Formats: sequence, structure tokens, C-alpha cells
Amino acid sequence: MQSLWMLFASFMFAIMGVCVKLASDLYSTSEIVMYRGIIGTTIMTCTVLYQGGSFKTSMPLQHLWRGVVGVVALWLWFYAISILPLATAMTLNYMAPIWIAVILLVGGWWKGMAQVEWPLTVAIAMSFVGVTLLLQPVFETDQAAGAITALVSGMLSALAYLQVRKLGLLGEPEYRVVLYFSIVNFLAGVIGHVASAGGGPVVWHAHTSAYGVGLLAAIGLCATMAQVAMTRAYRLGKTLVVANLQYTGIVFSSFWGVVIFGDLFDWHGWLGIGIILASGLAATYYNTRKTARGVAVERTDPIASEV
Repeated sequence: MQSLWMLFASFMFAIMGVCVKLASDLYSTSEIVMYRGIIGTTIMTCTVLYQGGSFKTSMPLQHLWRGVVGVVALWLWFYAISILPLATAMTLNYMAPIWIAVILLVGGWWKGMAQVEWPLTVAIAMSFVGVTLLLQPVFETDQAAGAITALVSGMLSALAYLQVRKLGLLGEPEYRVVLYFSIVNFLAGVIGHVASAGGGPVVWHAHTSAYGVGLLAAIGLCATMAQVAMTRAYRLGKTLVVANLQYTGIVFSSFWGVVIFGDLFDWHGWLGIGIILASGLAATYYNTRKTARGVAVERTDPIASEV
């Protein structure tokens, strides 16, 4: 099933999140965004040339909207990761599928569509219950700003994911979607870093160790691979199923937390993992059964019906 590309994307995003947390001690958020853009642009340019693809697009405004919204969401998320515990930042950012479900439901209601996929919506809601049980975020007073930042990042991410879905339905190949997003990442990182200097001299952090360079390389490589897989999942899979499978990123992040940081889980954590996985399997099964019965995606997907 094409939606399962999201599993691979979530795995790569989890690795990226760990690297961002570590790299935030060495580089600013703007620099991390910029280097991610540089690596992503380089990889995707080589991919286009190797595959004999085209850099030309007939949808520049669609790419611009996806790029701007996506890079703002990314920037806010990286910033939240740098100032919040990783678990808290991940939990709030992973509310994006909840916002996707809300957008789809409101869109279906607005268009007067009779069918609302409540089983998938309930699965997404249960997944967030699992996320909450697993991470159990606790907000302190001085973390309120970071929490709001991560929450807004999740909302913007939902809009960016739906735009990725729409570009895919319009026939735009994955490599071009990821390439232009990487270019916007690079430009936004440079502009943001220069602006942060406030008119004074622009100072770039020096690459004093292979450790820092390795983290930046891992961020760029993992992010690019995840973007390609995510774009393919949203283009070929079902929006709500893909969104639900995105929650597995929490499971992967928790695994890296145990291996790298020595995190331990109590029964709440294991219950949360079980709920997340069960919800993902239930959503995938529901979608497979509907597909077998010949139910068209366009009947229930307001994003597809706009094309």
C-alpha cells in the first residue's frame, strides 16, 4: 500500500529530530534550516539530472505556497525542539494529523458531502491519546512560549501536508516538490540568519568538529529522504491514513530516546505505543477494505475534489 511510505518517512523524521536537538547546541535555528536546504537542494538536483527529469514547473505559485508555509512550520518546530524537551515538542507538532482531520471534515461539510470517514477520524484521535500517554508532556511556566510555538508549527504543518497532497494530485513529481521546498529552506535560512543580526555583522558558527558537520549532514540527508517518501505517500495514499501513520514517528523517536539518551518507559508509555500502533493498523485496514469495495477517493477527499 502506497500509504506505507509514511512509515519510512516517519523513521527518517525521527532521526532528524534527534540530530536537530543535538545540533541546536552548536548552531542557530536559521543555520540548521539553511544547511538542511543546501543538502536537500544538492541531493534533489543530482536526482533530477540523473533521472533526466525537468526543473520546469507549471505551478510556481502552488510550490511557493507549500514552501513558505512548510518552512515557517519547520522553523518553528526546530526552534521548539531547541528550547523544549524533545518529547513535548514532538507531541505538540504531531497534532498536525488532528488538524488535517478537522480540515477534511470541515471541507466535507462545506461542500455538502454526505460521507464523513468517522472511523479514520476516531483512529487519529485515539492516536493522539496514545501520543499523550507515551510522552506525558508537562508544561512549566517558562515553557509556555515554546509550547505555543510547537502548537502553531503543527497547525501550519497540516496546511503544508495538504498542499503536498494537492501537488501530487495535480501530477507534480516528488522530486520537484522536494527540490523547490529545499530551495525555499536554503533561502529562508540565509535571510533569517542575516535578519537576526539586526543590521550588525553577520556571524556564522564555525565548523569546529566533525561531530557538528556530521549532525548537519544527517539532518539534511534524513530530511530529504523523509520528504520524498512523505510526498509519495500523500500523492498516492489516502490522506487520513497517511496522516495517522505519521504518528509512528513518536514510536521511532521513543526508540532512539531509549538507545541514545537512556530513557525508560513506565506502563503509560507502553500503553501509548500500543494505542498508536493499533490505531495505525485499524486505519490501514479500514482504507484497504473500502478500496476493495471500489469506493473512490474523490468521493470522500475534499482536497482531491478541488483538482
